[in-house]
Amino acid sequence: MAIGNPDNSIKAETAWGNPVVSKKLIKAVKDAGFNAIRIPIRWQCHITNSAAMSIDKAWLARIKEVVGWCLSNDLKVIINVHHDKWLEGRPLLQYKEENNQKLALLWMNIANEFAMYDYRVAFAGTNEVHIKDNWGKPEAENLDVLNSYNQTFIDVVRATGGNNLKRHLIVQTYVCNPDFGLYNDDFIIPNDEEGNGNDYMSVEFHYYTPYDYCGNCKYYFWGDQYKEYGAVSNENEKTMTDFFNRVTTTWADKGLGIVIGEWGVTEHTKGGQSDLQHENATYYCRFLVSEARKHGFSTFVWDNNKFGNGSENFGIFDRDHGMKVKNEWVMKGIREGK
Repeated sequence: MAIGNPDNSIKAETAWGNPVVSKKLIKAVKDAGFNAIRIPIRWQCHITNSAAMSIDKAWLARIKEVVGWCLSNDLKVIINVHHDKWLEGRPLLQYKEENNQKLALLWMNIANEFAMYDYRVAFAGTNEVHIKDNWGKPEAENLDVLNSYNQTFIDVVRATGGNNLKRHLIVQTYVCNPDFGLYNDDFIIPNDEEGNGNDYMSVEFHYYTPYDYCGNCKYYFWGDQYKEYGAVSNENEKTMTDFFNRVTTTWADKGLGIVIGEWGVTEHTKGGQSDLQHENATYYCRFLVSEARKHGFSTFVWDNNKFGNGSENFGIFDRDHGMKVKNEWVMKGIREGK
């Protein structure tokens, strides 16, 4: 959880095994038909003064370079605070005041740097806030701290002025699990600047659902239409449509935008049924994107550049080999979602 700016921290961009972002990478995403990119950004190892949460100028310049490439391709952009463990991993009352002070300073610095960027750049305040190694239901104090993070984020960004007065800001449910917002009255939508209402704010959650199909390969088929080919998850098409309807009535109908900030289907096949299982993955992607578009939700597919048959291999573009699309069955489903 150390905050600082160690030697060679500028090279941290490759820490998760990916090559540095290039113009070619951004253009390939655009050419594939996408219109927005979510850029997960870790700040804690680029802080030159922890008392002021000052950001290394070289890191800021690099972020602006990548954001600029996105905008020049007319791609919308989300930037966030991602894997800053001092923030995400300590949603406890004993750290509440300290963390909110640091969060306020950090977002003040980020927001000032981007204050004059146009509406195509959105901010997301946090990412998957949760107690370390505990992805389960939050206690009341965990939600209290998360709520305070979300309100601090909104207040500080608005206070920086410029285009940030009506910048689109994104707040998250606890651990980005939608259930911990939909079915928990302790999750509170923050108050925005007077006059803004909910017009410039979205709720973000992540949707690897059902995880026993999308993530950990317990099931190799999803949906009632594929029951005849093998065991399927208990969560089906109706589960998804009912869930999206609940999201709409809980948040979207109140004027809030909805951002599915991460979703995906891992590559998993077995039993000599790879073609059929790839077809099923296409079906899942098409169904999800289609339902999301019907409801007016934004979706950001998670591509971790990991390939092969197994758990959490969400790669789509092979970033090590010219951005070739390797999981075409996923892309096919996304393109066909209407």
